[in-house]
Amino acid sequence: MSVATEFRQGAESATDDTVWKTVHRVVFPVDGDTDTLPLYVDFDAARRVVDGQESTSKRGGATPIATQRSQVRSDFILGRRRLSLPAHRRVSFGTYFNAFPASYWRAHTDVQKVRLSIEVDAEATVIVYKSSPRGSSNRVQSMHVTGGATATCELSLTTFADGGWYWFDLVAHGDDVTLQQADWAVPEPEGFSPGTLSIAVTTFNRPDYCVKHLRTFAESEDLLAVMDRLIVTDQGNQKVRDEQGFEEAAAVLGDKFKLIEQGNLGGSGGFARGMHESVQDGQSKYVMLLDDDVVVETEGVLRAVNFADFTRSATIVGGHMFNLFERSVIHNFGEGINEYRFQYEPIGEGQIAHDFAASNLRTTPWMHRRIDVDYNGWWMCLIPTSIIKEIGLALPVFIKWDDVEYGIRAKANGYTTVSLPGAAVWHMPWTEKDDTIDWQAYFHQRNRWVAALLYSQYEKGGRLPVESFLQDVRHLLSLQYSAVELRNRALQDLLDGPSHLHRTIGGKLPEIRQVRSGFPDAQVTKDITEFPAVKRVHLPKFGMVPTRPKNIVQTVSSALSGAVRQLRGVNPEASQHPEAVVPAADARWWRLSHLDSAIVSASDGTGASWYRRDNVRFRKQLLRSMTLHARVLARWDELSAAYKGGLSEFTSPEAWTKTFESMSDSSPEQQKPNK
Repeated sequence: MSVATEFRQGAESATDDTVWKTVHRVVFPVDGDTDTLPLYVDFDAARRVVDGQESTSKRGGATPIATQRSQVRSDFILGRRRLSLPAHRRVSFGTYFNAFPASYWRAHTDVQKVRLSIEVDAEATVIVYKSSPRGSSNRVQSMHVTGGATATCELSLTTFADGGWYWFDLVAHGDDVTLQQADWAVPEPEGFSPGTLSIAVTTFNRPDYCVKHLRTFAESEDLLAVMDRLIVTDQGNQKVRDEQGFEEAAAVLGDKFKLIEQGNLGGSGGFARGMHESVQDGQSKYVMLLDDDVVVETEGVLRAVNFADFTRSATIVGGHMFNLFERSVIHNFGEGINEYRFQYEPIGEGQIAHDFAASNLRTTPWMHRRIDVDYNGWWMCLIPTSIIKEIGLALPVFIKWDDVEYGIRAKANGYTTVSLPGAAVWHMPWTEKDDTIDWQAYFHQRNRWVAALLYSQYEKGGRLPVESFLQDVRHLLSLQYSAVELRNRALQDLLDGPSHLHRTIGGKLPEIRQVRSGFPDAQVTKDITEFPAVKRVHLPKFGMVPTRPKNIVQTVSSALSGAVRQLRGVNPEASQHPEAVVPAADARWWRLSHLDSAIVSASDGTGASWYRRDNVRFRKQLLRSMTLHARVLARWDELSAAYKGGLSEFTSPEAWTKTFESMSDSSPEQQKPNK
């Protein structure tokens, strides 16, 4: 046997003095949502674990996906920790929430073994498995369990250097079996002292979501036992305190709840306030940053705290993000920074938008290799207050890149970030919106450059300047002039140096909204019947509508022909009638560059905009983009030194406190929704 195990049944069998700390309980959803059930129980336990190399060669792809979904049985769920299994049935707990992520504990803690404990009410067999980094499974132990007793199995963690999980299958014998409870525990080291946390939620005009948070936390006794304070920073004009049910939920939390109201400083300002309050309060070892519009699996919060308690040194522990609309689909398993491009991206292959209902943990080989990340999104992220005291608060950038930069900053100071499997929230996916062309285009552009000036190790940012300019060209070819205007303004502000960050954080949003409102591509009409009838001025060549280029030759040809078209005058008819209706999914440069005007639907489906080609604006914005990029590159070393030199000051509690105070009485304009 490749792994050391020890099986015990009954408490009387224990003879050593080891104190075990439960760090990962087997839990179930109690809301009857069958969409999430595959994340907890695999009802198709007979399906073998797919071998990654074999499947790749047969399918010709990197990620094998099962074509059939197993039947889920919500009627098996009896409670948060109890499951009923009919006679002669078998289920597997080799699932996202209930398998034990052994390789993460092996890599980041000194824990050498884990104990699985299972209690059932009738005769059953428990079969324990472990997986390799390749995704293949190995049967470790088979335990015959009788009713009324607690069976335990001690398992070594020494063989999980690169990846792998533990899980168990439960098999009922001749009678129905109820799983009363099961959990994974690790030995407490001498002098062990568990930490507590504050939870910091930043909200803007989502009072209903915030009240749900209050209720969720108030109803979890286990979470309340480790939570010192729930801090809600309300930056909107639809106040949380006015939402129905707020007073009742707040009363249950009592002095564990703190509501802060301040002007709109974006996500970075709201989370910086939560960090600051947690550090100032002095009670908590950790602060967990949590988005306002998420659904929380409270067990994941407990797991993050437990994991952080055992890490070798202070470690940032983040949770994964599932799709709020497709609840068995995960956003990705971990993200890192491509330092040459200086852009964040998923780590590894095949992990984007993975559906656990189609291919669960046991049948997804890539998921068994440990993913080491550079940062974790702040939809759910636990940060030790000791790290905050050392490296400062969030970057004052309103939104975008604040979480990415903090992970890079922590790494530069010797601290690791772990995206911990089994800790997660459900959040609206990015595919439901395209925030690179709305008001957020400014923050995407500026903040990526700020981060690169702070941390890029490549001369003049590597490929970033080229990608940035080409992105402007793509927007211009796509008739998205408002996005380019905001991106140009971002570079202009970047040239002002770090002093502009705090100075403009409270007023930049209304400014860019006002600028953007003057562009046709930014004006969304809810009722598309208000637009004039489509009338094609220029017929497509050979009657063929442009499609996505398939190779470099087609790309260059389409780009050149589209660019030449932008320099020509615009047919007056195009300003009276749109030439085409283009769905959001097709609103790309290779399609729009060949039109003088088009009705383009919004990515969230709420309306449409009438894009109009403007050859004069195209030339002016292209020239300005070239000039600004050249100026930034010419001053790269100077700007990099300035931002690096000011980092400790503009992320300091003192600098943030001044900004908090300046926004204590915000104007109505600053309080407009972040939409």
